[in-house]
Amino acid sequence: MKEYKAAVVGGLIAGVVTTAVMIAGRKSGALTKTLDRDAVDWIDHLTGSRALIGDTGTSLVEFTNHLGASAAFAAALPALRKLAPSLSPAALGTLYGTALYAINIGCIAPLLGITEGEIKAGPRKASERWAIHVIQAVVSAVLAERLAAGTETR
Repeated sequence: MKEYKAAVVGGLIAGVVTTAVMIAGRKSGALTKTLDRDAVDWIDHLTGSRALIGDTGTSLVEFTNHLGASAAFAAALPALRKLAPSLSPAALGTLYGTALYAINIGCIAPLLGITEGEIKAGPRKASERWAIHVIQAVVSAVLAERLAAGTETR
């Protein structure tokens, strides 16, 4: 599979994986209110979507957005791989996930009103958000590499 296509497919799968992790984490009590729920609340606040399509419909809108973002962010992986060819996919994903977290959650999300900001969120919630971003980027990077290489592994 071509590297950009592999990265997008890996990103889509990673989006499903991170959604499953957030749902399982919330239901088990291992995670607090996860970012996807903050996004659902934000969408509803801006659009009144829960009154129109319910919580499930609003969650599906957020999930679609989450998958699109995951695929779009994963599309950058081939370019990042060229910049750091000696890094393992897990290391590349960890660094990229950390950067995505810092930019998207540390800077953009509070400005848009999606989150309260990481200082107000506290260390536990901030750590959970960072970990989810790292999981997403690592899964994306590993899958992208494996899909692009066929059966070969790095």
